[in-house]
Amino acid sequence: MKIILADTFFKRFKGLMGMKGFENGLLFTNLTDSSIHTMFMRFAIDIYFIDENKTIYDKATLKPWKFYKPKKQAKYILETRKNRLKLKIGDKLDCI
Repeated sequence: MKIILADTFFKRFKGLMGMKGFENGLLFTNLTDSSIHTMFMRFAIDIYFIDENKTIYDKATLKPWKFYKPKKQAKYILETRKNRLKLKIGDKLDCI
């Protein structure tokens, strides 16, 4: 699976909004907030919240037009199409 980097304000702002489909992953960096919404999206996504140790500490699955905020600030956020990856809380990522 290809991971696309969302490391600028515009890339983070656009995210997956308006896309008809998405088979890759979208990795958000340089975050100022960990809140996620699925406004203007057409499919459900899995969201993985990753800390400074590159460990997944929270996961959410959102349908379109939903909102989620984790309990603490993430260093990275990975978005994928629902059920695309089988990652779980506590998994460590080496790809970041």
